Amino acid sequence: EKPYKCKQCAKSFINRYLLKMHQKSHTGEKPYKCKICSKAFVYPSLLKLHERSHTGEKPYPCKQCDKAFIFPSLLKLHERTHTGE
Repeated sequence: EKPYKCKQCAKSFINRYLLKMHQKSHTGEKPYKCKICSKAFVYPSLLKLHERSHTGEKPYPCKQCDKAFIFPSLLKLHERTHTGE
């Protein structure tokens, strides 16, 4: 059950925190700022992903070769090159 509803778009959430985070997408508020380039983000998770563009961090390594990726979705795409899918 998702009892917390957004009044602007009727999207529902399981807790108040997630609703509050979502509501920032309607206000344009971007409180999470990159310390390196000052780019701002609505969500802290997006800031963390962005920061990897500066650090070069690639926390998702392929178990079959020496490549690593910024996103798990890119790793999954890459893994297909090994399976032939």
